Amino acid sequence: LFWVGYEIGRFFCWLMLDSVFLGAMLSMSSTTIIIKVLGELGRMKERFAQLIFGILIIEDILGIAMIALLSGIAMTGRLTVGEVSLTLGKLAVFLVVSLVAGLLLVPRLLGSVARCRSNEMLVVTVLGLCVGVALLAAKLGYSVALGAFVIGAVVAEARELPRIEALLEPIRDMFSAIFFVAIGLLIDPRLLLVHWQPVLVITLAVIVGKVLTCSLGAFVGGHDARTSLRVGMGLAQIGEFSFIIASLGVSLKVTSEFLYPIVVGVSAITTLLTPYLIRGADGVVAWAGRTAPRSIVGTLAVYTRWVGELGQRPSSLATRLMRKWALQMGLNVALITAVFIAGGFVGQHPPAWLPPAIPGEAWLKAAVWFGAAVLALPMFIATVRKLQALGLLVAELKVKESVLGQ
Repeated sequence: LFWVGYEIGRFFCWLMLDSVFLGAMLSMSSTTIIIKVLGELGRMKERFAQLIFGILIIEDILGIAMIALLSGIAMTGRLTVGEVSLTLGKLAVFLVVSLVAGLLLVPRLLGSVARCRSNEMLVVTVLGLCVGVALLAAKLGYSVALGAFVIGAVVAEARELPRIEALLEPIRDMFSAIFFVAIGLLIDPRLLLVHWQPVLVITLAVIVGKVLTCSLGAFVGGHDARTSLRVGMGLAQIGEFSFIIASLGVSLKVTSEFLYPIVVGVSAITTLLTPYLIRGADGVVAWAGRTAPRSIVGTLAVYTRWVGELGQRPSSLATRLMRKWALQMGLNVALITAVFIAGGFVGQHPPAWLPPAIPGEAWLKAAVWFGAAVLALPMFIATVRKLQALGLLVAELKVKESVLGQ
């Protein structure tokens, strides 16, 4: 969909950045709209809905990376492989460290606050965490949406989640109303009338493109035709993340004025069509089953059963251990990287209270790097030991006795 959006922009002779931002907007479905529609239809617990939620979570994570890359393109006008790797690497470190530190500290903090039995204190604490992490993300050069997303994922692991959801639901509804009213105020009906052709083409591209690609992806993953088509037709819209990307282009002054109202118009049309698409998925599957050749239907059914059986095969204990150790080593490497990045930042931007305590810039840098090395040493030792254990396990499984001369 990113490529489709870019090509549509070039077809209408828009600027390159307009086309790039349009492609990014079309690649994101609306989590808020889909959850609202599925809830009102009473289909939240169905298999295709759970699959949609998993896709949306991955989309949101990729959308955060996309926002970081678009910011780099907008500010420099280009983006090399090295810059992409550096941006994604920093983003990955930030996400890993934020999630790990948050999962270790935030649930305990919320548990302590909840024991005070004060709803006001709990609400203020959660909102303070949200705004604080969003501010941290902004200070590090990322979108505030990144910070809000990360702290939301962390708070979701707290035992007090049902109580927090009940307390924050009115606040969420209030800000949702303000958000959509603010979006409506940015729509210029005259621009929509002038650009009705792009609105129509982009709407068709979103619906047809997402139905085809998401349905195909779900089917290749081993889901039956009915579930796959429901997934595709449920994801055939754009929403709030597209607005965030559009707002980024407006705030950086790199996109044309007509792009934002066009995207909002497309979002409104696709949002109105989403309930009808979800309801009509079963009818489309039934029609396809009646009209498609029996050989094709039988081949697709065989493929679905084969992939399903392949995914249900239990993994061995050794495989589970290797995956677990590899994950732990990756986490340790990310934490070590974060420690030295933080040390470099402190060395370049020393706090006001450090210079009097440690005279001289050289002494300050030495103290910072010594502290970083001390903090990283336990994680480095753990990584080395896990690597040794992994090597012994692989040798035990793969190296034959004949090779060793036994």
